[in-house]
Amino acid sequence: MYPPEPWHLRGQMYLSVFLVPMRAVPPLPEVLGAAVRPLSFGGRAAVGAAWVDYQPGGVLHYRELLSAVLTHERGRPRVSITDIWVDSVASRDGGRRLWGIPKELAEFTLDADDDLVDATAATPGGSPIGSALVRLKRRVPGRLPLGFTVAQELGGHVKRTPVRGRGGLRTANAAWRPDPDGPLGYLAGRRPALTLAITDFWLVFGRSAQDRAAARPRPAPPAPGPV
Repeated sequence: MYPPEPWHLRGQMYLSVFLVPMRAVPPLPEVLGAAVRPLSFGGRAAVGAAWVDYQPGGVLHYRELLSAVLTHERGRPRVSITDIWVDSVASRDGGRRLWGIPKELAEFTLDADDDLVDATAATPGGSPIGSALVRLKRRVPGRLPLGFTVAQELGGHVKRTPVRGRGGLRTANAAWRPDPDGPLGYLAGRRPALTLAITDFWLVFGRSAQDRAAARPRPAPPAPGPV
């Protein structure tokens, strides 16, 4: 069982952005790849890798490791998740069935204090996925709005899901150690171009029932009959 959308979530995120040669980026599923393309920055794609600690106060609380590619759909920015692990069956099943997010289960350690985050993830069988050490630095004043659209393949179609929220921001440095033979091996040995901590955030992931009803195509009115 998992909550219906939208999911209201709270927590902490530690995000690094890597610039990766296009040839090294994992391919998108066929239907999705026909609709969106990775944004190119001098022949490189922007890949975000993030540890997320979803904490009590939202509809679910669990930990997560993900990688995603910044894409565009006819000029509109999108985020397409390529790999993602969680330690919650409800999150895995809901993510897959509601939005086409390819969540897998993993086991995590995520130790955080005011200035340092030490995170690791492994498969349920014990195979390493990766780890990271994140050092938090300067706080940016205020709380900033968050907003993007996730595009995934679901049931042979492209599923576009809005994400909205607000959170604090801190600059950071990160040393990532993905397993070279694992699914994040294409990031091994690479240094992130940017690392940020999004602190004490709240997110609304997905659409309400009213929004989904409003987005459905309306049937055309019947043609007028003969006078």
